[in-house]
Amino acid sequence: MSKQDTPKTAKLYRMVMDKHICPFGLKARHLLQSHGFTVDDHHLSTREETEAFKTQHDVKTTPQIFIGGERIGGYEDLRRHLGLKIQDPDAVSYQPVLAVFAIAAGLALAVSWMVFGSPLTVRAAEWFVAFSMAILAMLKLQDVNKFATMFLGYDLLARRWVPYARIYPFAEATAGILMAGHLLPWLSIPLALFIGTVGAISVYYAVYVQKRELKCACVGGSGRVPLGFVSLTENLFMIAMALWMLFAPY
Repeated sequence: MSKQDTPKTAKLYRMVMDKHICPFGLKARHLLQSHGFTVDDHHLSTREETEAFKTQHDVKTTPQIFIGGERIGGYEDLRRHLGLKIQDPDAVSYQPVLAVFAIAAGLALAVSWMVFGSPLTVRAAEWFVAFSMAILAMLKLQDVNKFATMFLGYDLLARRWVPYARIYPFAEATAGILMAGHLLPWLSIPLALFIGTVGAISVYYAVYVQKRELKCACVGGSGRVPLGFVSLTENLFMIAMALWMLFAPY
């Protein structure tokens, strides 16, 4: 590397091809620029050029960043060099399910405002639960097999009757959609009450009785949401919604 490089000058080597532009290279360039670096951006435009670069510098991946003549490494190495947090791919997080609840709440408030002229209505609360159920079911339905595999780890009914693990997301979606429009209450109410009750009992038993540390299947089979309070809340919402619609004055 050139001796003229300064601490605020960085050299970036990244793949930029006709059919592929490395996303980590773009992220590395943005990160460097946002931290005040002048970036000497070198494009590796062919597979042969990329492989030759990796061989020359004895590295396995690109992009590669050099600062002050020193090789920093790839994108995550750059984050470490800058003192930034590195995400642990195995770490549990409530973010996925909180995002669902936030979006469902936003939709419910917006629809309530449009229909009734106020975001704070009883119907907004109903829509929040119904929309949450529908969105969570959609996430599960992205890969039913993955969801079912994770679900079988703790759901008491699914462990006794395996097909229930695949039926569950369809039942949740059906109940949520019907409840949003107060349609077919003879179907939606018992459906939500049943799956919510079984789910609540299963989560409570696994987490608070058996003391097991599991990941929840509530946002699909690839989620990292810990099984516990949030999972129990999802099921309690369904039970509460079913009971409300059963005894509501309309």
